Order: sequence, then C-alpha cells, then structure tokens
Amino acid sequence: MYVNQNENQNQKQEIEGVTIKEDKIGNIGLTNVDVDESGAQHIGKNPGSYRTIYSEAIKKQDTKLQEETAKVVAKQIIELLDKNNVPADAAGLIVGLGNRNVTPDALGPLAIEKVLVTNHLFVHEPQYVQEGYRKVATIVPGVMGVTGIETSDIIKGVIEKYKPGFVIAIDALASRSIERVNATIQLSDAGIHPGSGVGNKRKELSQATLGIPVFAIGVPTVVDAVTITSDAIDYVLKHIGKEWKEKDKPSKSLTPAGMSFGNRQLSDEDLPSIEKREKIFGMIGSLTDEEKRSLMQEVLTPLGHNLMVTPKEVDGYIEDMAHLIAEAINAAMHKNVNINNFAQYTR
Repeated sequence: MYVNQNENQNQKQEIEGVTIKEDKIGNIGLTNVDVDESGAQHIGKNPGSYRTIYSEAIKKQDTKLQEETAKVVAKQIIELLDKNNVPADAAGLIVGLGNRNVTPDALGPLAIEKVLVTNHLFVHEPQYVQEGYRKVATIVPGVMGVTGIETSDIIKGVIEKYKPGFVIAIDALASRSIERVNATIQLSDAGIHPGSGVGNKRKELSQATLGIPVFAIGVPTVVDAVTITSDAIDYVLKHIGKEWKEKDKPSKSLTPAGMSFGNRQLSDEDLPSIEKREKIFGMIGSLTDEEKRSLMQEVLTPLGHNLMVTPKEVDGYIEDMAHLIAEAINAAMHKNVNINNFAQYTR
C-alpha cells in the first residue's frame, strides 16, 4: 500500500535471505528490506522487516512535504502492524526513548507529547469514547544515567500492569552517513537497542524480551567525527571526479571560477578511478569505505576527538520531526484519525 501507485519499483535479491525493494513516492524514497533467519546470520541483524523512508522535508522546512512524509510513515506503520497480525483493537504502548534534556536525543520524549492518548478515557469514561479509536498509552522512561534503572525493566513493568498488545518505541539514532542526518526515518518490527549508536548499549527491546510485538521508529540526529571525515574525503573525490568529467563542456568556459549554478549533486558515478584517487590522496585514496572508517577510528578515538556532531538547526529539526512522527502514529493507531485529518489530532 503506497501513496502513489505509479512509482517505479525495483525488487532484487542481493544477499541470501535478504530481499530489498526500492520505491519512489513523489520526492520521497522508500526502501524495504526483509530479513529471514538465514539472512540474519549473513548481515548480523535480527530477522524482520526494515523500512527506511528518505525525505528532505525536515531539512528544507517544507510543510507540505512533511505532511506527505507523515502519510508515508503512517502507511508503513499500518503495514508492519498488519504483517505481525496485530488486531485492530489491540491496546498500544508508545515509548519515547532518549534524554529530554539533550536536544538531539529528545525526539522520543517530544513526540510522545503530541501522541493522542486514549487509555484513560477507556478506563474512566468509556461512555464518551466513540468507535474508531483504540487504547493508547505512552511512557517516557528516561535514560539509565538519569533514572539508574534499565530502560527495558521500566517498560516491562508497565507492560505487566497495562497489558498492551504491542509497543512502538521512538528513538534518535547515530548515522553512518552525513546526508542521512534528519533526512531518514527508519522503521522495524525487529526491536531496538537503546543507546547502541553512541556506545551505550542497553538491553534490547524486542518481542523476545518483552513478550509482545515491538516496533521501532528511529531518526538519525547525530553523526560522529569518523563518519564526517570519511564522507568528506569521498565528497572531495567525487567533486574532483565530476570536475574532470565536465572540464571540456562549453558551459565550463562560461562559468566564472569558483561559481556554480543550480543545486550541485554528487554521486558514486563521479568517483575517479583508483589511480586518480591515489594521485590526490595517496594511499588513503585507494582505501575501501570500511578501511577508511577503520583508519579514522584508529586515529581519532585514542585522541578523544571522535566527537558526536549535530546540525546547528537541530532545535527546529527535532521539533518538526517529533510532530511528523506523532501525526503518523496517531493516523496509524486510530481509524477515526486518518491521513487526511491527522493534523487536527496532533497537539
């Protein structure tokens, strides 16, 4: 189920047990990766469905595109619920992971503030609850450094008392690519490891540990210095490669030095040959992505310079992304809240 039925679809099998399907929905990219038991052993991830939505709605502060992105996210949540046979009237527990006092880590707590909560109405005033709504409760468990309690233990205690049919956990992630920061929304039914992106790996939240289906929604909000350095080298190589390819174009002779027109796009096709890369960066130019990252890790980490970095506009980005995710969750949770009216229900 997609917003645009005319999108180009490309399905391929790259690794045994891993199926990748890519779609383009207007200006929004969607990648679905399904991993079975054999695929999990190959890639080191839990079996399940992993969905990545790429949209520059937040970066561009494009309100209309944000709304379109929220619609896509809502449809993906609904599909994951159906895929895991979650009943339409099952109670949901929405968990906002992260530290509210650290802006790039506050996505979960801020999104929770905008989720439509209904459980208390079912409990205390059921006569006023119309058809088309399900029981929804929320919790912000905080981080272990603040509470002193394992996050999974707090959530498990709430589950034992509240007895929901499923959990949706919202968390900020650390990215392995500069361009994905605040530009991708990742969904999965395979659970989540809170804090793993910054080296604070806690107990996983999954059906295996909590006893009910667990769906994760994550957004990369920070990137480390290793990634920035590695990506910067790639961008320099791509830039030089593109310049080499276009140096004989007539437009180049008409363009003043140091100037360019329109949005400049760089792709893997712009990378020069290994020989040319070695001429530019010597031995570093011939390294693979993993070798480059390993080298940067080896150099920066002992010096204490592998910093976690976030864009200077992070305050606005996080607020907008929290609103977008809350809209999507509200539309996915309640039949009466749909992709055409969800803005009316987001506080």
